Amino acid sequence: MTRPLYHDSTLFTFAAQVAQVQGSEVALDATALYPEAGGQAADTGTLRWPGGEARVLGGRKDKATGLIWHPLAGDLPPLGAAVQGEVDQARRWRHMQRHSGEHLLAQAFLRVNPAFTVAAVNMAGPECTLDLHGDPAERHIRAAETLLRETLGRTELTLETPVVPEGDLNRYPLRRETAVRGEVRLVIFRDAQGQPFDVSACGGTHVPRASMAAPVAVLRHERIKGGVTRVTFMAGEEASASLGGVYAQARALAQGFSVPVERLPERVQALREQAGALQAELDALHAAQARTLRDAAPAEPRGDVTLRVVGLPSPAGLPAALGDLPPGHVVLATTPEGRCGVGSAAPGVDASALLRAALAVAGGKGGGRADLAQGSTPDPAAFLDAARALLPG
Repeated sequence: MTRPLYHDSTLFTFAAQVAQVQGSEVALDATALYPEAGGQAADTGTLRWPGGEARVLGGRKDKATGLIWHPLAGDLPPLGAAVQGEVDQARRWRHMQRHSGEHLLAQAFLRVNPAFTVAAVNMAGPECTLDLHGDPAERHIRAAETLLRETLGRTELTLETPVVPEGDLNRYPLRRETAVRGEVRLVIFRDAQGQPFDVSACGGTHVPRASMAAPVAVLRHERIKGGVTRVTFMAGEEASASLGGVYAQARALAQGFSVPVERLPERVQALREQAGALQAELDALHAAQARTLRDAAPAEPRGDVTLRVVGLPSPAGLPAALGDLPPGHVVLATTPEGRCGVGSAAPGVDASALLRAALAVAGGKGGGRADLAQGSTPDPAAFLDAARALLPG
């Protein structure tokens, strides 16, 4: 069994002995390198011994034996060797900030509404996820974020990690029940007056003070399977760096538009409206051009059907060229990009059926209604030949 030293979260160096060697992994009699567990990624670091050194790439715990195995890059220390271990501090601090941020944000959601309980968590990357029951809406998410921001900014919450007997758990206001039995490690963030903000059963590493996980910023949320809402957040230094980067980008955009950052949304909205108006004008021009080209195309009598074949410069003109036809008219239209369409105001000529039949010959896909259908083909000329051949006369 490996003795865990990582519960002292700021212990970054340690001494140990190699207990077992297997493949490219070693198990130590003690380790301060956290193994992957509970949604938290494993620590990395370095092992050194007389005459050798290796990178520690991660860690996993064998529940059956209690051994913690560390995969190494480089030479392996011999069995029984005394080693000095060093934890990658920057990585550990990020992991602690993520994990503490998850506990604190989960508690904030619970205080907004007791129905918002945790279904699952993941803190493997900078963007962490908190899956919640209870269907929180945007207003609930912002309320939880605000509550936590004010708490971290105004209250000093200190970490406590007592290990208590299972029978004593009823003395603590656990945020959620735990399946752990026997001796249970608790993670408590408590204020100066002794009131706990959050109490959870947890074996992970955490920051000594809750404020060290700030800011905790919610990035987005979405409904996922099982009626669960996934909240994506960042915490600590990673959140600060990300928010700072976003602000720098916003500031650069604002400077380009000659407006202050706070007016950037207003400016973007104005540009969107302007772009929408220009697009409407362009669509109207495409439609007018398409109708003009269609009406100028030679009329080909095909029995009771009058056929017009038109080449359009843009797919945007297809609906106008194919719609509002005089009785008895059928229009075939193509564009240089391979878009194609059939419009029909002739009894007995189903535009959708004709399009699909012609595409079966020319290749491509599409569909629509009996009066108007659109599609695409790699061979517009073959499409026109096939459609002509399928028409009566």
